[in-house]
Amino acid sequence: MAEFTVVVGDPDTGETYQRDVADQNANRFIGRAIGDEVDGSAVGLDGYTLEITGGSDHTGRPMREDVDGSGLKEVLLTGGVGYQPSRDGERKRVTVRGSEISDEIQQINATVAEQGSGSVGELLGEDED
Repeated sequence: MAEFTVVVGDPDTGETYQRDVADQNANRFIGRAIGDEVDGSAVGLDGYTLEITGGSDHTGRPMREDVDGSGLKEVLLTGGVGYQPSRDGERKRVTVRGSEISDEIQQINATVAEQGSGSVGELLGEDED
């Protein structure tokens, strides 16, 4: 059974919201890749569309958009997601996850691609106003 923590970013307000998703709603994310759009009702945002922007597995290894599949891969990186070089020209071989979501993924990062009615904070029950 798949279970994820989905971190939803609202580009209008700059706020982020975390939601634990399991069962049927979690299955909506399986097989999707970074850049794909998902119906927001999976996290309680009816009428919204979310775009998957990244994620990580249970050990903290990040997903990379330029790595195919869902498994672990060792790639030589010069910078970007998973490695920040300390000087120019520095490279390092790093283990990262592919861009496809599988059962091994623990956290999914998403942003609001299409707005629905109401604010994100109100719909997720975290608005203090």
